[in-house]
Amino acid sequence: MIENRRHASHPAVINRLKRAHGHMGKVIAMIEASEPCLAIAQQLQAVESAVANAKTALIEDHLDHCLDAVVGPLSADKRQELADIKKIAKYL
Repeated sequence: MIENRRHASHPAVINRLKRAHGHMGKVIAMIEASEPCLAIAQQLQAVESAVANAKTALIEDHLDHCLDAVVGPLSADKRQELADIKKIAKYL
């Protein structure tokens, strides 16, 4: 069974998602008000950025804490492989 875990990064992730939620509301209001497409696109970029930042923070935190707990003690070579996986995940 999977445990529910609250991580130190979760409040920051929640804040980023709330920011995205606020930007999304603004986008909807702008479209309903027939505001210029450039301004709408800028707000959509803000939504996309906020969600992407939240996802990155969540994944990095999970890799830093949960993955280490699962694999346990590793040799130096295996520890380096794990570090490489964490580094490459930043490009997701």
